[in-house]
Amino acid sequence: MTDFIAACGLPRRTALKAGLAAGLAGVLLPALSACTSTGRPGTVTVAGGEPGGFYLEFSTLLAESLQRHGVADRAVPLTTGGSLENLEHLLTGKTTFAVALADAAAQQVAAKNPPTGTVHIAALGKVYENYVHCVVRKSSGIRDFTELAGGTVAIGQPGSGTSLTTHRLIEAAGLGSTAAGRSAHAASTAKTVRVVNLGLNDGLAALRGGSVDALFWSGGVPTAAIAATHKEVGLRFLDLSALIPAMRTRYGVFYDRVLIPEGGYESTPAVWTVGVANLLLCRNDLDDATVKRTVELLVDHAQELIPRSSLGVQFLSPESLINTAGLPLHPAAAAAYRTLHG
Repeated sequence: MTDFIAACGLPRRTALKAGLAAGLAGVLLPALSACTSTGRPGTVTVAGGEPGGFYLEFSTLLAESLQRHGVADRAVPLTTGGSLENLEHLLTGKTTFAVALADAAAQQVAAKNPPTGTVHIAALGKVYENYVHCVVRKSSGIRDFTELAGGTVAIGQPGSGTSLTTHRLIEAAGLGSTAAGRSAHAASTAKTVRVVNLGLNDGLAALRGGSVDALFWSGGVPTAAIAATHKEVGLRFLDLSALIPAMRTRYGVFYDRVLIPEGGYESTPAVWTVGVANLLLCRNDLDDATVKRTVELLVDHAQELIPRSSLGVQFLSPESLINTAGLPLHPAAAAAYRTLHG
């Protein structure tokens, strides 16, 4: 056991603590269990998102780059429901890395770690900007968020960060929400939005079919699946920026005013919306060598990590990588940034 720990380049106490925690969870943290005699993990996993979305595309590129540059012998992206599910996988040791919205990560840290507790999630960097899309059919005539009152909206899968952010948007607008299928009285009130947990692809199918009035999605611009649906039926993107002051007051400074540019989706005008930073995360017991090599990859090979479908929304610069919305950097990540850039 001692030789195994030394080969992994881990402090003995850290490795034993991590192994015990993972054993209690019934799952051994992939980056620890797969460590090889080369001092790098045999296999690492990157929790991503849904097919057709930005998370999974980014996570796939990251996994390919981690393997290409020898951070691990093998790296695998995972299809998931999104930020909240990714965070659970990270905490239980089912994945090595995860991408997640900053607001979802902050909520998870607060829920799992009271002020006197130990933080189990750490950041490797702020990697890109998510654009919250509120998408309606152009033929619906809906032009304002408040016009969704009394309607039905798809808010993402239960494990997605989109579902968290959408509920906060609804509350910031002074509206209530009820699950679709609840009492007719509750569903019909002018101050209530009916919500249904549909992910990107199912939500777009429901929008095309008319069973929902709007789809919420948090991702890059353009998101390929949305762009394809826009070509098919014609979509409109609603301005959400008026809700940002209330969002920041209620929930914190995670929300920025960002612009979906003109032509971001074919022949669409520019529209302001809510931006939320996306973070690359790990557990704080991930070994220092793997963290250091991953940070070096983010800095030195950023061009490999830009999804072809969504140019221009990546941070991946030294100045922005360290701005992790209050979530602490892994100590080895902080040291690596200091070494690289002073």
